[in-house]
Amino acid sequence: MRIITVNYQVQHTPNPNSVRIGADSVLFEGPKSTSVKAGESSDHPLAAALVAIDGVDNIFGMRDFVTVSKQPDADWDSILPEVEEAFRRVYP
Repeated sequence: MRIITVNYQVQHTPNPNSVRIGADSVLFEGPKSTSVKAGESSDHPLAAALVAIDGVDNIFGMRDFVTVSKQPDADWDSILPEVEEAFRRVYP
């Protein structure tokens, strides 16, 4: 098992239902993107943790970033702390 520490920054996007999280390390290996919708499973620990958050609609990740999209009626104030907790659990 490889344990790494990741520094990341949440950036707002023009879409009020999505945030982009840029990291200083590779989050998703390989040349392909990872896309997971709520209710779907994923073998990727971060993707699985993010889509399991109540109010998250889907995630899209590639290399050193992940975009988290929320359901329109969900609130970022309750989602973002759980996103931060997911990063802490996956990248201690």
